[in-house]
Amino acid sequence: MAVYAVGDIQGCLAPLQCLLREVDFNPSQDTLWAVGDLVNRGPASLDTLRYLDTLGNACISVLGNHDLHLLAAAYDPKRLRKSDTLLPILQAPDRDRLLGNLRQRPLAHFDRTRGIIMTHAGVPPVWDTAETLQYAAEVEAVLRCDQQLPWFLDEMYGNEPARWSAELDGTRRLRVITNYLTRMRFCRADGTLDLKSKETPGNAPMGFAPWFTLPRRDPEVDIIFGHWAALEGQVDIAGIHALDTGCVWGNRLTLMNVDSGEKRHCDCHH
Repeated sequence: MAVYAVGDIQGCLAPLQCLLREVDFNPSQDTLWAVGDLVNRGPASLDTLRYLDTLGNACISVLGNHDLHLLAAAYDPKRLRKSDTLLPILQAPDRDRLLGNLRQRPLAHFDRTRGIIMTHAGVPPVWDTAETLQYAAEVEAVLRCDQQLPWFLDEMYGNEPARWSAELDGTRRLRVITNYLTRMRFCRADGTLDLKSKETPGNAPMGFAPWFTLPRRDPEVDIIFGHWAALEGQVDIAGIHALDTGCVWGNRLTLMNVDSGEKRHCDCHH
């Protein structure tokens, strides 16, 4: 039995299947962790969702910002952008099943035995593992509630508030939780986010730093994340595993054996 973690797929199904063939992945024995951004901008978002669903419990995926954008576009197609490749999903005969399954996926996955937490963008320095799971669950509950979901998707977009406070409530609370877990790159030690910059760590906005370089509340817990293609998977900090290597931008998809740390790559020239 092996556990593998894969970076941002973003509709690049062929490279994913190539990597799984290389490791002789068997869904009856092995498990695939996906760091989110399963869809969008790549050529096969619909087929990617369908394929991952066939894996059943052998696939554990957290939600990324593009996955949430898909849910928002499903409720209001006017949210679609020119660069989106989501329309085939929205027009598919099995869209309701696929979107329903997506809504059941978490924002954070914690493997207590291994001491590893996985989210799409990382874990902010102001939260420990228990808080991360607790706050992720607040958003997950809204995503799974038919009555609350449209309201949340209307209010999800935005960069404010830029800093967590336990006193936040309603839209502002859910938005900052979502931004930490699906959009974060640079922040301050007090948790203040800069959500505009997508550059390399060496080009951090003044007063900000890559979130993973700041002191952590639970340094003994490893973190697996994606989202930040500019890192190219290179983070020289023990216990921090960056898996987004820019497949959708023509670079490569990365698959990591969670227990050994061994990585495999597949070029992603579409």
